[in-house]
Amino acid sequence: MSAKSDTNALSKAQVAQIYMAKSDALPDGKLARPIDQPEGTAVRNEFYQKVVGKDAAQMKAYWSQLVFTGKAQPPRVESGDAAVKQAVAANASALGYINENAVDGSVKVVFRP
Repeated sequence: MSAKSDTNALSKAQVAQIYMAKSDALPDGKLARPIDQPEGTAVRNEFYQKVVGKDAAQMKAYWSQLVFTGKAQPPRVESGDAAVKQAVAANASALGYINENAVDGSVKVVFRP
C-alpha cells in the first residue's frame, strides 16, 4: 500500500476478498483499488497461488465468469514491479503486490503470504 495509507495491516482473507472482488473496502472504509501484475508473470502466479489458492488458469476462468455476468471487473493491470509500485504510491487506497526486493519508502508492506 502507499506509505500515505492509514492501513497498516491486512489479513490473508482480506487480501483474497479484495483481489477476488468479494469485498471492495479497506479496514478504514475507503474503496480498495487492487492492482495486478501481467498474466503469466512469476510474481502474479505466486501471489494467487499463496493468497487465493488458485493457479493462473483457475483465475482466468474465475474472472471470465464474473466479467461475462457483469458482476465485477478484474483489478487494473500494471506492467511490472516499478509500475505497480508507482501506481500504489500515488493512491492511498491502492494495493498491489511486488517482489520483496522492489519495496522502498514509497510503499509499505501490509501483508506477507
